[in-house]
Amino acid sequence: MSQSPVELKGSSFTLSVVHLHHSEPNIIREALSEKVRQAPTFLQNAPVVLNVSTLPEDTDWLQLQQVVTEAGLRVVGVSGVQNDIQKLSIQAAGLPLLTEGKVSKAAKVVTPPPPAVAKTRIISNPIRTGQQIYARDSDLIVTSHVSAGAELIADGNIHIYGMMRGRALAGASGDTASQIFCTQLAAELVSIAGQYWLSERIPTTFYEHSARLFLKGNILTIESLN
Repeated sequence: MSQSPVELKGSSFTLSVVHLHHSEPNIIREALSEKVRQAPTFLQNAPVVLNVSTLPEDTDWLQLQQVVTEAGLRVVGVSGVQNDIQKLSIQAAGLPLLTEGKVSKAAKVVTPPPPAVAKTRIISNPIRTGQQIYARDSDLIVTSHVSAGAELIADGNIHIYGMMRGRALAGASGDTASQIFCTQLAAELVSIAGQYWLSERIPTTFYEHSARLFLKGNILTIESLN
């Protein structure tokens, strides 16, 4: 028997959710464009889910999708729908509806744990603007400073023993136990297993100080190394 030309399989992905608190297109476009400009490597053309729980029923959903796309993001679904009227208008605009929250036990998909990190990549030179370092299946240790516009990616932990002004993405393969350790934190972006903060989310008390970042209940958390 010949193989079917299509095959459907279950899978899971980590998607960013954009919570919209305003329905004015120009305001949304400018706010999202600014976020993308701050972290273009991480956010440009990124798939996102729009949470519209605070938007009115008469929102122009087609125009909303257009301004989000113009800002550099790609809408893959809408969540937070409050009633049937809103639901029907969103569906009429051709946007898929998604439900945030815990998956029921009957529908729960069991995924295997990520592979254990067994080695470490060590970089002694400064990481310059525009450089990207990826530690596949391993931890990453940088013993010098990291310039703004540089990017560190590791499937395991990331350690920076110097000034960190670039982007650090630990647990890139989905390992939620990964952490980021930094002696002088001034990063443009920090991320662990897809959960991220841009620079303005980093508490000022930790700016240019030593810090450890980790996930606690799937929420990005920071504390001092001292």
